[in-house]
Parts: sequence; structure tokens; C-alpha cells
Amino acid sequence: MAKIHTMAKLHLFCSFVLLALAFADANSCEKVGVYQLKRGDFSLKFTNYGATMLSVIVPDKNGKLADVALAFDSLEDYKNDTCYFGAIVGRVANRIGKAQFTLNGTRYQLVNNDGDNLLHGGRRGFSDVIWTVESYKEDSHITFTYESFDGEQGFPGDVAVSVTYMFIESNKLAVNMKAKALNKPTPVNLALHTYWNLGGHDSGDIFSHKIQLFGSHITPVDDDLIPTGKITPVKGTPYDFLDAREIGSKFKELPGGYDINYVLDNPYPNHLKRVAVVQENVSGRKMELWTNQPGVQFYTSNMLGHLKGKGGFVYSNYAGLCLETQGFPDSVNHPNFPSQIVHPGETYEHVMVYRFTAN
Repeated sequence: MAKIHTMAKLHLFCSFVLLALAFADANSCEKVGVYQLKRGDFSLKFTNYGATMLSVIVPDKNGKLADVALAFDSLEDYKNDTCYFGAIVGRVANRIGKAQFTLNGTRYQLVNNDGDNLLHGGRRGFSDVIWTVESYKEDSHITFTYESFDGEQGFPGDVAVSVTYMFIESNKLAVNMKAKALNKPTPVNLALHTYWNLGGHDSGDIFSHKIQLFGSHITPVDDDLIPTGKITPVKGTPYDFLDAREIGSKFKELPGGYDINYVLDNPYPNHLKRVAVVQENVSGRKMELWTNQPGVQFYTSNMLGHLKGKGGFVYSNYAGLCLETQGFPDSVNHPNFPSQIVHPGETYEHVMVYRFTAN
């Protein structure tokens, strides 16, 4: 019980730190705050800076609570973050090669922030703006909204964006991301960039986590992590997680870790599909994920280095895993990939459902 009490005090402290650092954006009257969703032993914290998930506290098989999401203590850390801890990334998540694309005969030059390429929306994507809290009820949901302007980071058209985090049942969380193109066709591909460690955010690496990924193909990439346009099977390769196995079991065959988009198997096109099942054996915690998107980026936090996180804990490489459901990377430059273009009058909708259990 003492450890649970200490953790509760730590998270309350983190909330106060963020609140104390609340500020007004130069282009907005919005203030940054911290908001909690809580239902029984399942609780989460968010901030409207980047519509970011700050913590996810769930019990283990013995009822012990732990925070399973990597994060920072202070707003200043988020303002300087290059890891996108827990943030909503966009207007287009993942990479766009050479930070450019052509749409309806017009070439758009975007703001590069990953060498010559664009990553997660550019130098100031959706993860670095202050969202409006549109609706909030602690035992139910929180909805953040943002108005993206024509030309933001080089993207065409005004876009109205929202994300709702919502409890469904006592151990399920739904995430619903929407975007409406208001006056021009534009690409939209939003993603939630949470880093998970089911042993607890401060428990070390994720090598022993077992994962099953319901994707029998990947979109291979070049040396700059830009898709080649091919779609290749995983069977017999280190990318094969069709049967559950430990994440670290084939690291020797794949130096540097995992950072690749899986093409999700989709027997029922109009339904949510299973993405992954992740389990950590010591705690017994299990996380299952479903989505309506065609792909998921599986990333094993290969480039954290030695990063000071919440509670003063230092995150090293492989301290967390990301499962970023999404459209395929660089789809705007690969006609054979599912389109991400949203036209005026259309609504982009991205749904994720998490289920947490322990046994």
C-alpha cells in the first residue's frame, strides 16, 4: 500500500508542476492544463498541449497499480521533446519523403524536420500546439479540438480536428480522432504516439514483453526510413510476430530495433480489426488494441538515448514500445498505398480501442 500511496503523490506532484507551468501560446488564448479520467483502478491523465496522454495507471495481477506510459514531469520538457511522448501527431503522422507531394497538379513543399523529410507533421506539428478542451467529464471522456490553418507546415487548406479519449467499460479506452477538410483537399493521417511499458514506465527495457501483431506484411523502407513502395510478407523474417513471441528474441537479426509499418490483416473491411496483443509476464498485464486504420507503426524506442523522464527516471533505448495505428507512411507519394486525401465535405475518422487486463 505504501508504494501505491507514493505513486499517487508523485502523479499529483507531476500534475501540479504542469499546471504551474501553464502558459498562453503566442497565437492562442488557451491555457495548458492537466485533466484526469478515472474509473475504479483505471486512471489516465492528459494535457491539452499536443492533446497528450501523460499517464496510464492500471493494476497488475496482484492489484498493484503502476503507470505504464512513458512521459515527462514538466511542460518545458514537452516543448523540447523530439520523442513525441504520448502526443497526437499530424497533420500527417510518420514520414513524407523529401517533405513534398503533388496533389491535383500542385506541388506542395512542406517543412522538413527529419533531414530532407517531414516527420510527424513538421517542425511544429499537432504535438506542439495548444488544443481547446471542448468537453470533459472525469468518469467518462475528454475531447480536445484544434483548428489547423491553410499553409500550416506547408499543408493545404483549413482543417478542423478533434480527438476524444473515452472510457468504454471499466477496462477499455477508446480514442476517436476526426478531421474535416473545410476548403481544400489535403492529406490527413493522425496517430497517437504513446510509449508503453506494461511492467511500469520505470521498469527497464521491453525485450521480455511478448507481442502478437496481426499484420502479415510490412512496407519496407530505405536508409532514411522512407517506404520504397513495396509491400512484402513477414513470414520467416525477424518482423514475423504472427505468433506471439518476446520482442527481444530476434534483435540480433535486426540491429537497431523495430521501426516499421505493418499492413494489418483485414478480413472484415467495415469493422474494427485487431492490431496487437502485448503481455508482460512479471506483472501479468496485458494490452489489446483494435483500430479501423490499415497500418500500425511498431517502434521499440530505438533512439531515446538517456532521457530523463517523470519521477526522475532515466529512459534508455528500448524502454518502451509504440503501436501507432495509421495510414501507411509517405502514402501521398505512393499511389498503390491507401489514400490519405480528405476532400471538403468529407470527414477523416481514426478509431482505436485499448483493453487492459492482468492475469
